[in-house]
Amino acid sequence: MGEQALAAIILAAGQGTRMKSDLHKVLHPVAGLPMLHHLLESLTAAGAARQVVVVGARREQVEASVAPRGVEIAHQAEQLGTAHAALQAKAALADFDGIAIICFGDTPFLTPETILKLKERLLAGDAPRVAVLGFVPEDAKAYGRIIADDSGNIAKMVEFKDASAEERAVRLCNSGVTAVRTSDLWPLLERVGNDNAAGEYYLPDIVMLALADGDRAVVVETDPDELIGINSRAELAEAESIWQARRRAQAMAEGATLIAPDTVWFAHDTVIGRDVVIQPNVVFGPGVTIADNVVIRAFCEIVGTTIADGCIVGPFTRLRPGTEMQQGSRVGNFVEVKNAVLGAGAKANHLTYLGDATVGANANIGAGTITCNYDGYFKYQTVIGDNAFIGSNSALIAPVKIGRDAIVAAGSAVSRDVADGELRMVRAEQLVKPGWADRFHDAMRKKKREGK
Repeated sequence: MGEQALAAIILAAGQGTRMKSDLHKVLHPVAGLPMLHHLLESLTAAGAARQVVVVGARREQVEASVAPRGVEIAHQAEQLGTAHAALQAKAALADFDGIAIICFGDTPFLTPETILKLKERLLAGDAPRVAVLGFVPEDAKAYGRIIADDSGNIAKMVEFKDASAEERAVRLCNSGVTAVRTSDLWPLLERVGNDNAAGEYYLPDIVMLALADGDRAVVVETDPDELIGINSRAELAEAESIWQARRRAQAMAEGATLIAPDTVWFAHDTVIGRDVVIQPNVVFGPGVTIADNVVIRAFCEIVGTTIADGCIVGPFTRLRPGTEMQQGSRVGNFVEVKNAVLGAGAKANHLTYLGDATVGANANIGAGTITCNYDGYFKYQTVIGDNAFIGSNSALIAPVKIGRDAIVAAGSAVSRDVADGELRMVRAEQLVKPGWADRFHDAMRKKKREGK
């Protein structure tokens, strides 16, 4: 393949008006990750050491989003076409000598393998000057067409608006993804004109210029699903559906059981172990890692959580960021956990809130227990020792520590530390008034009869 360096020019300057959103189009998420970031991850995996995103409207949103990745930004003040957009990256890559891959920020499914395949074709022995990624969709719509022979040698590329009826009948379409050596790219882009139906500077025209110079241009064909562009909410939903279907299939192939696959929703970084059982209607947000032999029962939402071997979750459980379930721990119906650690074998089986807490091994948290972790200004920690037993309907008012083997009696509101092995009961004294209820009912019934 050769050792030439790889750079990426990502075009993301479009207005995205069909999305009807204040959020930049390429920042709309697929599986919890902005579509632009899906593409950037593929480019990074393919070895693109330099990445330049060309932006226009709402540029500050894109800049803020990609800043942690070290991605460079170029600005296209006027949207004059794709060739003009790509040319805006010249200053950022002025010191770069290698191969540039030009692609689009709204195509999140482009894979590292395809990027490398396109690079390899450009470096092949027949030395094409330009390599273009093509595809054959079920519906060619208004895509530009590629006229090529059986060996992939391009004779002509034409935008749909400028194509003849015969050219529109060709099924091989142009994705716009293009590989060119930077030493060729900038001179070609600077020669592109706008004498066409739209009055725009088209990127595919660099192919025609290369052919006119007596050079060769070639097409590399790939799966149409890899080149899905997202321009509307409906297309965003379709892309999400495609991604989720692939991820569900992967999870099952790797040894997880999905009882009703279509009802399980993964995030882009969800990690699932073997012999995991996931019941219907489970949603994973970003940052979830699940080890082997875990059961996730129905109707759970899990985000930013680590779950160790042999744990049981749900049904109807919400696990929020910072949750760690250690081996064999269990949380059940209507339990919410946030920024808390459940030790090995610990249990909170129903109707409980555990926030900013550490629960020791084999501790039992009774129904209706809450950690009162917030005073309106600051968050405070609750620490529950190993083998502690927290009775039902208890309020643990943080900061507070419940010792090892301690028992908190049901209905207690605990605001001071409980020592190891201690019983803590915090209740008002029960008051008994014999016959009071009978007298009350008699008086109320009399008032009702008299209409008072």
